[in-house]
Amino acid sequence: MDKLIVRALTFKADRRAVTALEYGIIASILGLVLVTIFGNFGKTLTTLFTNVSTAI
Repeated sequence: MDKLIVRALTFKADRRAVTALEYGIIASILGLVLVTIFGNFGKTLTTLFTNVSTAI
């Protein structure tokens, strides 16, 4: 029974899983932001090239 209590307390004090989860959330938010930025940049670039092509 003592080993079970010690193991439970050790597991409770282990913060590696929480840290990994936080890094995962940060990475997913950063990924969404980058996809949004590059998506908008691609549309703007397409419009720019279309306008240049039309002007020529």
